[in-house]
Amino acid sequence: MHHPGPPRFATVGESVELAPRRPDPGMAAEWRLLERPAASTATLDGGPVCHLEPDTSGVYRAEVTTTDSTHEQIIRAFPAVTETIRFSVTEDDFDGEDIAVADRAVVIGKFNDFTMGTHWAERDGDEWVLEADLPPGTHHAIFSFDGSFESTATDEVTVEGPGRPRIELTSATEDGSLVVSADTHAAPSGSEPAVEFYLDGRDALEESAVSIHGDELRVPRDALPETARVHAVAVAERHSVADTLVVEHGRENESADTGATVSVSRPADPPAWAGDATIYEIFVRSFAGETVDTTFEAIERRVPYIESLGVDVVWLTPVQASPTRHGYHITDFFDTATDLGTREEFESLVDRLHDAGIRVVFDLVINHTSRDHPAFQLHRTGVPEYADYYERVPAERDVSDVDWAGEDAPGYYFNWTRIPNLNYDSLDVRRWMLDVVDEWRDVVDGFRCDVAWGVPHGFWKEVRERVKADDPEFLLLDETVPRDAAFAENEFDVHYDTDLFDTLRDIGTGEEPASALFEALDATAEHGYPDRAGHMRYVDNHDEDRYIDECGAAPLRAAVGATFTLPGTPMIYAGQERGVEQQRGTMRWHDGDSALTDFHRRLVALRADHAALRAPGVHPVPHTVETGASDGVVAYERTDGDETLVIVLHFGDGTASVSLDSAVGDTDLLSGTPVGSDGTIAVGDVVVVPATRER
Repeated sequence: MHHPGPPRFATVGESVELAPRRPDPGMAAEWRLLERPAASTATLDGGPVCHLEPDTSGVYRAEVTTTDSTHEQIIRAFPAVTETIRFSVTEDDFDGEDIAVADRAVVIGKFNDFTMGTHWAERDGDEWVLEADLPPGTHHAIFSFDGSFESTATDEVTVEGPGRPRIELTSATEDGSLVVSADTHAAPSGSEPAVEFYLDGRDALEESAVSIHGDELRVPRDALPETARVHAVAVAERHSVADTLVVEHGRENESADTGATVSVSRPADPPAWAGDATIYEIFVRSFAGETVDTTFEAIERRVPYIESLGVDVVWLTPVQASPTRHGYHITDFFDTATDLGTREEFESLVDRLHDAGIRVVFDLVINHTSRDHPAFQLHRTGVPEYADYYERVPAERDVSDVDWAGEDAPGYYFNWTRIPNLNYDSLDVRRWMLDVVDEWRDVVDGFRCDVAWGVPHGFWKEVRERVKADDPEFLLLDETVPRDAAFAENEFDVHYDTDLFDTLRDIGTGEEPASALFEALDATAEHGYPDRAGHMRYVDNHDEDRYIDECGAAPLRAAVGATFTLPGTPMIYAGQERGVEQQRGTMRWHDGDSALTDFHRRLVALRADHAALRAPGVHPVPHTVETGASDGVVAYERTDGDETLVIVLHFGDGTASVSLDSAVGDTDLLSGTPVGSDGTIAVGDVVVVPATRER
């Protein structure tokens, strides 16, 4: 069935991509707009993949006719809450090379609610300026002379206003009816939201069978079809990420005495194991050592080390055919890189990790290809079948450079001219990338999705349903930088926490006090992430300078301690635990920091042994720093109801003497050593102590 999927939720002016699912190459598909708000003049272009840009709030109803049937799609557009803001920098703000001659060469790098690397700033006197309509929140702009980030300048602007509300659906059976209830949470600085329910066009549940009263939806059990999906959003000044319940009605079990079996599931929730896991990222080609080439076999021989760390998941940077060391320029999506080994050797590595109880996450790269990929070469040389395989750049997104691919060059991000963007308006491309997903999903346990922010939301929703249908435990991890809660709407399980990442850097360099980590955690609710969403907490990854290089060895331990003692899924980037200072540097096997390695092992084990460290919720603990810099110390409490732990982090050099305003034990659970008495403890970097009833 080619039904386009669940209802879509957007804001006025936001382009919503609409496409039939399970596309067949060359299939016929035509869209038309059946209904729009009275004040709207929006239209659809009628092709197999089209874009609706709502121009007023309300409900839009679109229809696609495909080879199998006609399907309807609901699009609910909400008012856009934005303010026009101005980013600007001068030549003096840049680090690195002199750019005084550049009139129009500065790229806006990253900031919330804009696609990264696609907007150019204009010269205005001695400034480079870009104006943008952005929603409430703090937005960071990175200006780059050539998009390479070799020479950059930054600007930060805060738009006042509320964040996004949140919603969670629950269900119960009452008096022969299924009752779906919506629990809403107002956004920080926002008003109490109302609730809107929507049914799914793929199901046979009739709207006439459903009654809605406020935050409650009811439907008689005997009116339920075999499958019914219920979607809901919370609506105040802004709208929430939608929540979904899937209701399965087992009529084959129905009898006069018991009635039909009804089961309800939550398709947007991450697998339970993800919240308990620790991820270990391996930058593949720097892992084996200085004098040997990294191959799948070489990594497999080092699995005992990975196992000794106690981690649960290994994320491997790309293993497919690529001409680059980092592997993100894919030239063959269906085979492994020859320098790493054969497909059979890769699967042997996966089996070995599985034998060690470690899941494997595959780096899925589907935003772009290498320009050395045969598809791109055929596209550029005018082969008709490949004419629409690469992105056509809209006029307002002038990122093309005629020097790299001619006047009609496809789009790319930043200075990534060697990896042109795929065109998801092409059914052939969508079919191709779904085949890539199918090729690897049965081999591994999850995907880390590269440049997730560059691929349409509708496609990710289809990928999620596709992989979860056969394996609900399959993990989907998004790279969205900066973070964007829209990718939590029936798309990804775990999300990069760029707020905590940036804040830990600022704490490590002394730009922010240690207590700023609480504001970073609060940002999760401000963005509108559902309470059940997973977040990856990390201090390093292969795209960033090493924390130890930017901040030093002492702050590193406290920052890593934060990632393991705050809610979320901690990630270790290989080499972090050995003191590697280079971003993609060779693993320090023979001369690494063994004490730092042991520190990471103890943190992994501590988190695994204490459920309080994996539970939701963080409570600041009042404290006084008797000795040391107070700005470098933070204390908080974690509890699962059965056990309460107090964590104290010290980001400075030496040892801080900290007096806590709560009764705690006198032995550090992390090191196993005494830390003080009478509520005053000595903290070198990380101390974890049990809370006690009395001092």
